[in-house]
Amino acid sequence: MATSDFWNPKTELLDREQLRALQLTKLQRLVAWADARSPFYKASFARAGFSPEQLKGWADIDRIPFLTRDEWMASQEAVPPFGELPVAGAESAIRLHTTSGTSGKTPLRALDTRRDWKWSSEMWSYALWGMGVRPADIAYVAFGYGSFIGFWGLHNGLEKIGALTIPGGAQTTAARVKQIMDFGCTVVASTPTYALRLAQEAEALGYDLKNSPVRTVVLSGEPAGSIPETKALIESLWGAKTYDTAGMTEVSTIFMFEPADQPGGCHIIEDHFIEQVVDPETGAELAYGEAGERVCTSFGRSIVPLIRYRTADLVVKVPSTFASNGRTWDLYEGGIIGRVDDMKLVRGTNVYPRAVEGIVRNFPVIEEFQVRISREGIRDEITLIVEPAASVTDADWARLEAALGKELADGHEGLRFLIERAPADSLPRFELKAKRLTDLRTA
Repeated sequence: MATSDFWNPKTELLDREQLRALQLTKLQRLVAWADARSPFYKASFARAGFSPEQLKGWADIDRIPFLTRDEWMASQEAVPPFGELPVAGAESAIRLHTTSGTSGKTPLRALDTRRDWKWSSEMWSYALWGMGVRPADIAYVAFGYGSFIGFWGLHNGLEKIGALTIPGGAQTTAARVKQIMDFGCTVVASTPTYALRLAQEAEALGYDLKNSPVRTVVLSGEPAGSIPETKALIESLWGAKTYDTAGMTEVSTIFMFEPADQPGGCHIIEDHFIEQVVDPETGAELAYGEAGERVCTSFGRSIVPLIRYRTADLVVKVPSTFASNGRTWDLYEGGIIGRVDDMKLVRGTNVYPRAVEGIVRNFPVIEEFQVRISREGIRDEITLIVEPAASVTDADWARLEAALGKELADGHEGLRFLIERAPADSLPRFELKAKRLTDLRTA
Protein backbone atom coordinates (compact mmCIF):
# COMPACT_ATOMS: atom_id res chain seq x y z
CA MET A 1 0.00 0.00 0.00
CA ALA A 2 1.16 3.51 -0.75
CA THR A 3 1.62 6.18 1.89
CA SER A 4 -1.47 7.91 0.50
CA ASP A 5 -3.60 5.07 1.86
CA PHE A 6 -3.70 7.01 5.13
CA TRP A 7 -2.04 10.40 4.85
CA ASN A 8 -3.85 13.48 3.64
CA PRO A 9 -2.21 16.62 5.01
CA LYS A 10 -5.39 18.64 4.44
CA THR A 11 -7.46 16.68 6.97
CA GLU A 12 -6.04 18.52 9.96
CA LEU A 13 -7.19 21.79 8.36
CA LEU A 14 -10.72 20.74 7.34
CA ASP A 15 -13.48 22.94 8.69
CA ARG A 16 -15.62 21.31 11.36
CA GLU A 17 -18.53 20.61 9.03
CA GLN A 18 -16.32 18.77 6.54
CA LEU A 19 -14.56 16.91 9.34
CA ARG A 20 -17.83 15.75 10.88
CA ALA A 21 -19.05 14.58 7.48
CA LEU A 22 -15.85 12.55 7.04
CA GLN A 23 -16.22 11.02 10.51
CA LEU A 24 -19.86 10.12 9.91
CA THR A 25 -19.07 8.39 6.63
CA LYS A 26 -16.29 6.40 8.27
CA LEU A 27 -18.53 5.52 11.21
CA GLN A 28 -21.29 4.27 8.94
CA ARG A 29 -18.83 1.99 7.17
CA LEU A 30 -17.33 0.80 10.45
CA VAL A 31 -20.61 -0.22 12.09
CA ALA A 32 -21.68 -2.04 8.92
CA TRP A 33 -18.33 -3.86 8.84
CA ALA A 34 -18.57 -4.83 12.52
CA ASP A 35 -22.20 -5.93 12.26
CA ALA A 36 -21.45 -8.16 9.27
CA ARG A 37 -18.22 -9.74 10.54
CA SER A 38 -17.88 -9.52 14.33
CA PRO A 39 -20.00 -11.99 16.35
CA PHE A 40 -19.70 -9.73 19.39
CA TYR A 41 -20.97 -6.59 17.69
CA LYS A 42 -23.72 -8.42 15.83
CA ALA A 43 -25.10 -9.66 19.17
CA SER A 44 -24.46 -6.34 20.97
CA PHE A 45 -26.23 -4.31 18.29
CA ALA A 46 -29.17 -6.71 18.29
CA ARG A 47 -29.56 -6.48 22.09
CA ALA A 48 -29.58 -2.68 21.84
CA GLY A 49 -32.10 -2.71 19.01
CA PHE A 50 -29.59 -0.99 16.74
CA SER A 51 -28.87 -1.69 13.08
CA PRO A 52 -26.35 0.12 10.83
CA GLU A 53 -29.19 1.44 8.65
CA GLN A 54 -30.37 3.57 11.59
CA LEU A 55 -27.16 5.62 11.57
CA LYS A 56 -28.22 8.42 9.25
CA GLY A 57 -26.77 11.42 11.08
CA TRP A 58 -24.94 12.56 14.22
CA ALA A 59 -28.15 12.51 16.23
CA ASP A 60 -28.19 8.73 15.82
CA ILE A 61 -24.79 8.02 17.35
CA ASP A 62 -26.32 7.43 20.79
CA ARG A 63 -28.21 4.48 19.32
CA ILE A 64 -24.90 2.61 19.13
CA PRO A 65 -24.26 0.71 22.40
CA PHE A 66 -21.12 1.32 24.43
CA LEU A 67 -18.36 -1.28 24.60
CA THR A 68 -16.82 -1.78 28.05
CA ARG A 69 -13.58 -3.38 29.13
CA ASP A 70 -15.51 -5.90 31.23
CA GLU A 71 -17.51 -6.97 28.17
CA TRP A 72 -14.35 -7.42 26.14
CA MET A 73 -12.70 -9.46 28.89
CA ALA A 74 -15.82 -11.59 29.38
CA SER A 75 -15.83 -12.34 25.65
CA GLN A 76 -12.20 -13.49 25.85
CA GLU A 77 -12.97 -15.75 28.76
CA ALA A 78 -16.02 -17.24 27.03
CA VAL A 79 -14.26 -17.80 23.69
CA PRO A 80 -10.49 -17.91 24.39
CA PRO A 81 -8.00 -16.66 23.55
CA PHE A 82 -9.26 -13.60 21.60
CA GLY A 83 -13.01 -13.52 22.21
CA GLU A 84 -15.66 -12.62 19.64
CA LEU A 85 -14.73 -9.03 18.84
CA PRO A 86 -12.29 -9.90 16.00
CA VAL A 87 -13.73 -10.06 12.49
CA ALA A 88 -11.15 -12.70 11.47
CA GLY A 89 -8.92 -15.31 13.06
CA ALA A 90 -5.35 -14.94 14.28
CA GLU A 91 -4.10 -16.23 10.91
CA SER A 92 -5.00 -12.81 9.46
CA ALA A 93 -2.93 -10.93 12.04
CA ILE A 94 0.78 -10.20 12.27
CA ARG A 95 0.94 -8.65 15.77
CA LEU A 96 -0.43 -9.38 19.24
CA HIS A 97 -0.28 -6.96 22.15
CA THR A 98 -1.78 -7.15 25.61
CA THR A 99 -2.74 -4.75 28.36
CA SER A 100 -0.98 -4.93 31.70
CA GLY A 101 -3.96 -6.67 33.32
CA THR A 102 -6.31 -5.51 36.09
CA SER A 103 -6.72 -6.97 39.59
CA GLY A 104 -5.22 -10.30 38.61
CA LYS A 105 -7.58 -10.78 35.68
CA THR A 106 -6.45 -11.97 32.27
CA PRO A 107 -5.20 -8.97 30.26
CA LEU A 108 -6.93 -7.88 27.09
CA ARG A 109 -5.42 -9.40 23.97
CA ALA A 110 -5.52 -7.27 20.83
CA LEU A 111 -4.61 -8.37 17.30
CA ASP A 112 -3.38 -6.24 14.38
CA THR A 113 -3.15 -6.98 10.69
CA ARG A 114 -0.34 -5.68 8.49
CA ARG A 115 -2.60 -2.81 7.41
CA ASP A 116 -3.56 -2.03 11.03
CA TRP A 117 0.06 -1.83 12.07
CA LYS A 118 0.94 0.41 9.13
CA TRP A 119 -1.88 2.70 10.23
CA SER A 120 -0.50 2.73 13.78
CA SER A 121 2.84 3.97 12.47
CA GLU A 122 1.05 6.67 10.49
CA MET A 123 -0.73 7.98 13.57
CA TRP A 124 2.58 8.31 15.41
CA SER A 125 3.99 10.10 12.37
CA TYR A 126 1.19 12.68 12.71
CA ALA A 127 2.26 13.29 16.28
CA LEU A 128 6.03 13.24 15.87
CA TRP A 129 5.99 15.58 12.90
CA GLY A 130 3.67 17.90 14.82
CA MET A 131 6.24 18.04 17.63
CA GLY A 132 8.99 18.99 15.21
CA VAL A 133 10.73 15.61 14.85
CA ARG A 134 12.44 15.37 11.45
CA PRO A 135 14.50 12.85 9.41
CA ALA A 136 17.78 14.35 10.65
CA ASP A 137 16.94 13.46 14.27
CA ILE A 138 18.54 10.64 16.24
CA ALA A 139 15.86 9.14 18.48
CA TYR A 140 16.24 6.90 21.51
CA VAL A 141 13.28 4.80 22.67
CA ALA A 142 13.73 4.01 26.39
CA PHE A 143 11.30 1.10 26.48
CA GLY A 144 11.47 -2.60 27.29
CA TYR A 145 9.78 -3.85 24.08
CA GLY A 146 7.53 -6.43 25.73
CA SER A 147 3.97 -7.47 24.83
CA PHE A 148 2.61 -4.19 26.27
CA ILE A 149 2.03 -1.91 23.28
CA GLY A 150 3.90 1.00 24.86
CA PHE A 151 6.26 2.67 22.38
CA TRP A 152 6.14 0.02 19.65
CA GLY A 153 4.11 2.30 17.38
CA LEU A 154 6.33 5.29 18.14
CA HIS A 155 9.37 3.26 17.08
CA ASN A 156 7.78 2.50 13.72
CA GLY A 157 6.60 6.10 13.34
CA LEU A 158 10.15 7.37 13.85
CA GLU A 159 11.38 4.99 11.17
CA LYS A 160 8.56 6.08 8.85
CA ILE A 161 9.61 9.73 9.23
CA GLY A 162 13.21 8.71 8.52
CA ALA A 163 14.80 9.44 11.89
CA LEU A 164 17.66 7.22 13.04
CA THR A 165 15.91 5.10 15.68
CA ILE A 166 17.70 3.38 18.55
CA PRO A 167 15.76 0.74 20.53
CA GLY A 168 16.73 0.92 24.19
CA GLY A 169 15.53 -2.60 25.06
CA ALA A 170 16.38 -4.74 28.09
CA GLN A 171 19.17 -2.65 29.60
CA THR A 172 19.97 -0.92 32.85
CA THR A 173 19.14 2.74 33.24
CA ALA A 174 22.85 3.54 33.31
CA ALA A 175 23.42 1.72 30.01
CA ARG A 176 20.57 3.62 28.40
CA VAL A 177 21.90 6.97 29.59
CA LYS A 178 25.33 6.08 28.19
CA GLN A 179 23.85 5.24 24.80
CA ILE A 180 21.81 8.45 24.69
CA MET A 181 24.98 10.44 25.27
CA ASP A 182 27.32 8.33 23.11
CA PHE A 183 25.04 8.41 20.07
CA GLY A 184 24.29 12.12 20.33
CA CYS A 185 20.52 11.56 20.54
CA THR A 186 18.31 14.55 19.85
CA VAL A 187 14.98 12.89 20.75
CA VAL A 188 14.22 10.62 23.73
CA ALA A 189 10.92 8.80 24.32
CA SER A 190 9.85 7.45 27.71
CA THR A 191 7.20 7.66 30.40
CA PRO A 192 7.31 10.86 32.50
CA THR A 193 8.47 8.88 35.52
CA TYR A 194 11.28 7.24 33.60
CA ALA A 195 12.37 10.55 32.08
CA LEU A 196 12.98 11.73 35.65
CA ARG A 197 14.79 8.50 36.47
CA LEU A 198 17.06 8.83 33.43
CA ALA A 199 17.90 12.39 34.44
CA GLN A 200 18.75 11.30 37.99
CA GLU A 201 21.01 8.56 36.64
CA ALA A 202 22.70 10.94 34.22
CA GLU A 203 23.55 13.27 37.10
CA ALA A 204 24.89 10.36 39.16
CA LEU A 205 27.10 9.31 36.24
CA GLY A 206 28.44 12.83 35.82
CA TYR A 207 26.79 13.64 32.48
CA ASP A 208 25.78 17.22 31.66
CA LEU A 209 22.32 16.41 30.34
CA LYS A 210 21.24 20.04 30.02
CA ASN A 211 23.96 20.70 27.46
CA SER A 212 23.53 17.43 25.57
CA PRO A 213 22.09 17.29 22.01
CA VAL A 214 18.69 16.15 23.36
CA ARG A 215 16.13 18.82 22.43
CA THR A 216 12.86 16.81 22.49
CA VAL A 217 11.47 14.40 25.09
CA VAL A 218 8.34 12.52 24.00
CA LEU A 219 6.22 11.44 26.95
CA SER A 220 3.49 8.80 27.08
CA GLY A 221 2.01 6.14 29.33
CA GLU A 222 1.02 8.31 32.33
CA PRO A 223 -1.21 11.36 32.93
CA ALA A 224 1.86 13.10 34.37
CA GLY A 225 2.93 14.10 30.85
CA SER A 226 0.54 17.05 30.99
CA ILE A 227 1.00 18.01 34.66
CA PRO A 228 2.67 21.45 34.40
CA GLU A 229 4.90 20.88 37.44
CA THR A 230 6.12 17.51 36.17
CA LYS A 231 6.71 18.86 32.66
CA ALA A 232 8.64 21.82 34.06
CA LEU A 233 10.82 19.56 36.19
CA ILE A 234 11.63 17.24 33.28
CA GLU A 235 12.43 20.19 31.02
CA SER A 236 14.70 21.75 33.64
CA LEU A 237 16.62 18.48 34.13
CA TRP A 238 16.95 17.70 30.41
CA GLY A 239 17.29 21.21 29.00
CA ALA A 240 14.76 20.09 26.35
CA LYS A 241 11.11 20.54 25.44
CA THR A 242 8.67 17.84 26.52
CA TYR A 243 5.58 16.76 24.59
CA ASP A 244 2.67 14.75 25.94
CA THR A 245 0.96 11.97 24.01
CA ALA A 246 -1.47 9.15 24.83
CA GLY A 247 -2.35 5.83 23.27
CA MET A 248 -3.75 2.53 24.43
CA THR A 249 -3.56 -1.16 23.57
CA GLU A 250 -7.28 -1.27 22.80
CA VAL A 251 -6.85 1.40 20.11
CA SER A 252 -3.55 0.00 18.78
CA THR A 253 -1.84 3.38 18.72
CA ILE A 254 -1.74 7.03 19.71
CA PHE A 255 -4.95 9.08 19.59
CA MET A 256 -3.76 12.50 20.79
CA PHE A 257 -0.57 14.55 20.87
CA GLU A 258 0.78 17.86 22.06
CA PRO A 259 1.97 19.96 19.09
CA ALA A 260 5.05 22.15 18.91
CA ASP A 261 3.21 25.33 19.90
CA GLN A 262 2.07 23.60 23.14
CA PRO A 263 -1.35 25.23 23.60
CA GLY A 264 -1.95 23.58 26.99
CA GLY A 265 -3.63 20.53 25.61
CA CYS A 266 -3.34 17.66 23.15
CA HIS A 267 -4.95 17.56 19.71
CA ILE A 268 -7.21 14.58 19.04
CA ILE A 269 -6.44 12.95 15.67
CA GLU A 270 -10.03 13.45 14.61
CA ASP A 271 -9.86 12.19 11.05
CA HIS A 272 -9.10 8.74 12.48
CA PHE A 273 -10.97 8.81 15.79
CA ILE A 274 -14.29 9.96 17.20
CA GLU A 275 -13.72 10.99 20.80
CA GLN A 276 -16.74 11.67 22.99
CA VAL A 277 -16.82 12.81 26.62
CA VAL A 278 -19.70 11.40 28.64
CA ASP A 279 -21.05 11.55 32.16
CA PRO A 280 -19.60 8.44 33.88
CA GLU A 281 -22.91 7.78 35.62
CA THR A 282 -25.49 8.45 32.90
CA GLY A 283 -23.49 7.99 29.70
CA ALA A 284 -24.88 11.28 28.35
CA GLU A 285 -22.48 13.31 26.21
CA LEU A 286 -21.07 16.40 27.91
CA ALA A 287 -20.38 19.86 26.54
CA TYR A 288 -16.97 21.43 25.92
CA GLY A 289 -15.18 22.24 29.16
CA GLU A 290 -16.90 19.59 31.30
CA ALA A 291 -14.84 16.79 32.85
CA GLY A 292 -16.05 13.31 32.02
CA GLU A 293 -15.20 9.85 30.75
CA ARG A 294 -13.51 9.47 27.40
CA VAL A 295 -15.31 7.26 24.86
CA CYS A 296 -13.30 6.22 21.80
CA THR A 297 -14.24 5.02 18.32
CA SER A 298 -11.26 4.08 16.17
CA PHE A 299 -11.25 3.85 12.38
CA GLY A 300 -7.83 2.27 11.96
CA ARG A 301 -7.79 -1.18 13.52
CA SER A 302 -9.78 -3.34 11.14
CA ILE A 303 -9.47 -6.81 12.69
CA VAL A 304 -10.74 -5.76 16.15
CA PRO A 305 -13.23 -2.93 15.63
CA LEU A 306 -13.42 -0.44 18.49
CA ILE A 307 -16.77 1.33 18.62
CA ARG A 308 -17.83 3.64 21.48
CA TYR A 309 -15.35 2.11 23.91
CA ARG A 310 -15.60 3.40 27.48
CA THR A 311 -11.98 3.97 28.43
CA ALA A 312 -12.40 5.19 32.04
CA ASP A 313 -9.98 8.03 31.17
CA LEU A 314 -10.95 11.36 32.72
CA VAL A 315 -10.72 14.23 30.22
CA VAL A 316 -11.92 17.75 29.40
CA LYS A 317 -12.50 18.43 25.70
CA VAL A 318 -12.11 21.96 24.33
CA PRO A 319 -12.66 23.26 20.78
CA SER A 320 -9.89 23.55 18.20
CA THR A 321 -9.88 27.35 18.68
CA PHE A 322 -8.19 26.66 22.04
CA ALA A 323 -5.01 26.43 19.93
CA SER A 324 -3.79 28.94 17.33
CA ASN A 325 -1.82 26.58 15.07
CA GLY A 326 -4.52 26.25 12.40
CA ARG A 327 -5.49 22.65 13.15
CA THR A 328 -9.23 22.20 13.34
CA TRP A 329 -9.02 19.12 15.57
CA ASP A 330 -10.41 19.48 19.08
CA LEU A 331 -8.13 19.09 22.09
CA TYR A 332 -8.07 17.51 25.51
CA GLU A 333 -7.15 20.33 27.86
CA GLY A 334 -4.34 19.13 30.10
CA GLY A 335 -4.21 15.77 28.28
CA ILE A 336 -5.51 12.78 30.22
CA ILE A 337 -6.37 14.12 33.65
CA GLY A 338 -6.50 10.70 35.26
CA ARG A 339 -8.88 7.79 35.60
CA VAL A 340 -12.57 8.11 36.39
CA ASP A 341 -12.04 5.82 39.37
CA ASP A 342 -8.76 7.47 40.50
CA MET A 343 -10.42 9.86 42.90
CA LYS A 344 -10.18 8.80 46.53
CA LEU A 345 -12.41 10.12 49.30
CA VAL A 346 -10.43 10.69 52.49
CA ARG A 347 -12.31 12.14 55.46
CA GLY A 348 -14.79 13.84 53.14
CA THR A 349 -12.12 15.33 50.84
CA ASN A 350 -11.54 14.34 47.21
CA VAL A 351 -7.93 13.34 46.54
CA TYR A 352 -6.63 12.95 42.97
CA PRO A 353 -3.18 11.41 42.29
CA ARG A 354 -2.55 14.05 39.61
CA ALA A 355 -3.05 16.87 42.10
CA VAL A 356 -0.71 15.25 44.64
CA GLU A 357 1.98 14.80 42.00
CA GLY A 358 1.59 18.40 40.90
CA ILE A 359 2.45 19.51 44.43
CA VAL A 360 5.29 17.03 44.95
CA ARG A 361 7.02 18.03 41.70
CA ASN A 362 7.35 21.59 43.01
CA PHE A 363 10.16 20.18 45.18
CA PRO A 364 12.99 19.00 42.88
CA VAL A 365 14.91 17.45 45.80
CA ILE A 366 12.28 14.69 45.98
CA GLU A 367 13.61 11.69 44.06
CA GLU A 368 10.49 9.50 44.34
CA PHE A 369 7.28 9.21 46.33
CA GLN A 370 4.35 6.96 47.20
CA VAL A 371 0.87 7.63 48.60
CA ARG A 372 -0.73 5.25 51.08
CA ILE A 373 -4.33 5.45 52.30
CA SER A 374 -5.28 3.38 55.31
CA ARG A 375 -7.98 3.11 57.95
CA GLU A 376 -6.95 3.46 61.57
CA GLY A 377 -9.97 2.41 63.63
CA ILE A 378 -12.79 4.55 62.29
CA ARG A 379 -10.49 7.23 60.85
CA ASP A 380 -8.97 7.33 57.38
CA GLU A 381 -5.33 8.37 57.10
CA ILE A 382 -3.37 9.44 54.02
CA THR A 383 0.42 9.24 54.08
CA LEU A 384 2.91 10.68 51.60
CA ILE A 385 6.10 8.63 51.64
CA VAL A 386 8.96 10.73 50.31
CA GLU A 387 12.43 9.72 49.19
CA PRO A 388 14.53 12.91 49.14
CA ALA A 389 17.92 13.28 47.49
CA ALA A 390 20.85 11.91 49.49
CA SER A 391 22.16 15.45 49.96
CA VAL A 392 19.12 16.47 52.03
CA THR A 393 20.19 17.02 55.66
CA ASP A 394 18.00 16.56 58.74
CA ALA A 395 17.50 20.32 58.88
CA ASP A 396 16.61 20.39 55.18
CA TRP A 397 14.14 17.56 55.76
CA ALA A 398 12.38 19.40 58.57
CA ARG A 399 11.82 22.39 56.28
CA LEU A 400 10.76 20.16 53.37
CA GLU A 401 8.31 18.23 55.55
CA ALA A 402 6.70 21.43 56.80
CA ALA A 403 6.44 22.98 53.34
CA LEU A 404 5.02 19.79 51.82
CA GLY A 405 2.46 19.43 54.59
CA LYS A 406 1.28 23.00 54.14
CA GLU A 407 0.96 22.80 50.32
CA LEU A 408 -0.84 19.47 50.46
CA ALA A 409 -3.30 20.78 53.05
CA ASP A 410 -3.83 24.02 51.12
CA GLY A 411 -4.56 22.03 47.96
CA HIS A 412 -6.95 19.59 49.68
CA GLU A 413 -9.36 21.68 51.76
CA GLY A 414 -7.15 21.47 54.86
CA LEU A 415 -6.79 17.67 54.79
CA ARG A 416 -3.75 16.68 56.83
CA PHE A 417 -1.29 14.35 55.12
CA LEU A 418 1.11 12.32 57.24
CA ILE A 419 4.61 12.56 55.76
CA GLU A 420 7.27 9.87 56.09
CA ARG A 421 10.89 9.95 54.96
CA ALA A 422 12.06 6.91 53.03
CA PRO A 423 15.72 5.84 52.86
CA ALA A 424 17.68 6.56 49.69
CA ASP A 425 16.91 4.20 46.78
CA SER A 426 14.19 2.40 48.76
CA LEU A 427 11.09 3.31 46.76
CA PRO A 428 10.29 1.52 43.50
CA ARG A 429 11.34 2.97 40.14
CA PHE A 430 9.17 2.54 37.08
CA GLU A 431 10.01 2.20 33.40
CA LEU A 432 6.38 1.90 32.32
CA LYS A 433 3.26 3.11 34.10
CA ALA A 434 4.04 4.23 37.63
CA LYS A 435 1.92 2.87 40.49
CA ARG A 436 2.31 5.26 43.36
CA LEU A 437 -1.00 5.04 45.20
CA THR A 438 -2.02 2.18 47.48
CA ASP A 439 -5.45 2.16 49.12
CA LEU A 440 -5.24 -0.34 51.97
CA ARG A 441 -8.92 0.20 52.71
CA THR A 442 -9.77 -1.84 49.62
CA ALA A 443 -6.87 -4.30 49.77
